[in-house]
Amino acid sequence: MKQQTMPELKIGDLRIKIPIIQGGMAVGISLSGLASAVANAGGAGVIATAGIGMMEPDFDTDFKQANQRALRKEIRKARKLTKGIIGVNIMVALSDFKEMVRIAVEEEADLVLLGAGLPLKDLEILIPKHPAEKKPKVIPIVSSSRAAKIIFQYWQKNYRHIPDAIVLEGPLAGGHLGFKREQINHPNSALEKILPEIISVLKPYEKDFNKKIPVIVAGGIYTGADIFHYFQLGAQGVQMATRFVATNECDASQQFKQTYIDCNKNDLVIINSPVGLPGRAIKNQFLQEVFEGNKKPFRCYWRCLKTCDFKTAPYCIASALTHAQKGNFKNGFAFAGANAYRVNKIIPVEELMVSLVEEYQRQ
Repeated sequence: MKQQTMPELKIGDLRIKIPIIQGGMAVGISLSGLASAVANAGGAGVIATAGIGMMEPDFDTDFKQANQRALRKEIRKARKLTKGIIGVNIMVALSDFKEMVRIAVEEEADLVLLGAGLPLKDLEILIPKHPAEKKPKVIPIVSSSRAAKIIFQYWQKNYRHIPDAIVLEGPLAGGHLGFKREQINHPNSALEKILPEIISVLKPYEKDFNKKIPVIVAGGIYTGADIFHYFQLGAQGVQMATRFVATNECDASQQFKQTYIDCNKNDLVIINSPVGLPGRAIKNQFLQEVFEGNKKPFRCYWRCLKTCDFKTAPYCIASALTHAQKGNFKNGFAFAGANAYRVNKIIPVEELMVSLVEEYQRQ
């Protein structure tokens, strides 16, 4: 049987040898350690910015300065550890969104992935002033063809420029989801349904701007066979997060990684996040108490998310995720994708990447 060759992911003049972008996992799960390991293995490593300053001494008193300092440190650390491709994931909903974008540009990140909102205004810093100017490749993360259309129309009209690629994230992803609760299990929300719609939306822009706009799919991608399946449907790359948690190089605590290994399918639940979106997480005592209506008292030090109504929120999600990253699950919980229950051991990133390529090649 002829082996399938896994193609490179081409984003403009950027070449990602193995077409896998490691998903950005915020509040300290994907930092320079994980991102550099993925880049060294031939994929694109991604540092997530939300809560990145959690280990800085002034995080509680000046979280914006702490985040900015930490992001610079993590990008520079990653650069020392790899010559590969490093991206930065920035949530549009962050109250320090503009500062994070500016630092990603100043530190010459290869990719900037923009999710948790529509990246529309105040993004001139990402637009090259002339063809030779080096800027990060801009990749919005969307969950519908409608969102993609809004973004590309706005960019075309206001910037005379368009994003370089797009991540289509389906409803099987971990963390915050771009779907209403009732849409999550609806057939119309499946990646197989939305992918051709997105490709159709992008075709006119590819023609008008004379450039390829690769579609990268995310949410529930677990094996090399999954990657092959979506490539057959027209995707050019995949974004994977859950698989990278259970790796030696993931920046989370061992206790955090162990929650993935220990969970079963019924432990993966949809929660209502304080930021106003549904999210997928691993059920534990902390979340059980929230489900039962117990409010976790907290002071909001940060005002870190524009969409969070901290006065009525039952708990502080930034605090809960920070505790979880450190392994304190009495006061927090872990986000995870729908396939997290399939994880059964912690392995090196290199081993994971090799196995995904081999699985692809066997198709």
